[in-house]
Amino acid sequence: MIEGEAWRRWVYFRIPLALFLIFLLFPFYWMVITTFRPDGELYRPWRAVNYTPFWTWNPTLDHIKYLFSETMFATWMWNTMFIALASTVISLFCGVLAGYALSRLNFPFAGSLGTGIFITYLVPQTLLFIPLSEIIRNYKLGDTPWSLILTYPTFLIPFCTWLMMGYFKAVPKELEECARIDGASRWQAMLYIIIPVAVPGILSAGIFAFTLSWNEFIYALVFLSSPEQKTVPVGVVSELIRGDVFFWGPLMAGALLGSIPVAIAYSFFVEHYVSGLTGSVKG
Repeated sequence: MIEGEAWRRWVYFRIPLALFLIFLLFPFYWMVITTFRPDGELYRPWRAVNYTPFWTWNPTLDHIKYLFSETMFATWMWNTMFIALASTVISLFCGVLAGYALSRLNFPFAGSLGTGIFITYLVPQTLLFIPLSEIIRNYKLGDTPWSLILTYPTFLIPFCTWLMMGYFKAVPKELEECARIDGASRWQAMLYIIIPVAVPGILSAGIFAFTLSWNEFIYALVFLSSPEQKTVPVGVVSELIRGDVFFWGPLMAGALLGSIPVAIAYSFFVEHYVSGLTGSVKG
């Protein structure tokens, strides 16, 4: 019986899981290999003698050096980090306050307002950037980081508000009521009781907002034009693809280095991220 259960576990769980992980992680593996593969191997035909497409015996850092010496990759990384952090802070601040108000306060059309906020998140960005570009032009914010810092919250705040609404609803109201009975104001109860309990949800919303800001492409492509103002997604694509020539080594190196901050954010807050998505409340 035990051998039969072990066989089923391998056939129905472990082997499918291993195949899924290989399929999921292979693009990242290929990105790493291409980053450290020299050009002599990178552009060699697959039918060449002794060619190993999935491994390299002569790793090199030339592509990473090319990024920092021949392009403004360090500036792009700084621009992306500054824009993503500023947009995330603004969106979290507004999303937490709006989510608390819509989930805790009783006022007319609270439910309809929450639904409307979530619907605005579903509006395609390709439709929003046209009127937003007119606003950016009128306020003379074009080709500056503030053009993105002020436009990213248009889709980040609705998402953070919707996520925080669901999480605040999972927090027992008795916690807040006990604080109110002891003499705390609503603001004090929210600041010292509800928000500390809702930290996993806030971190989840923050990680989502940071990831969306970091990887956003359309607004950054439209609003930023000079090379020193570009973000990583736009800078890597626009500067390392020239006509029909693709600089695959630097392209993969830029994609690899550009994904490291997001991977670090997820690795540090993965437990809070999972608990925030499930809406659990730890005492």
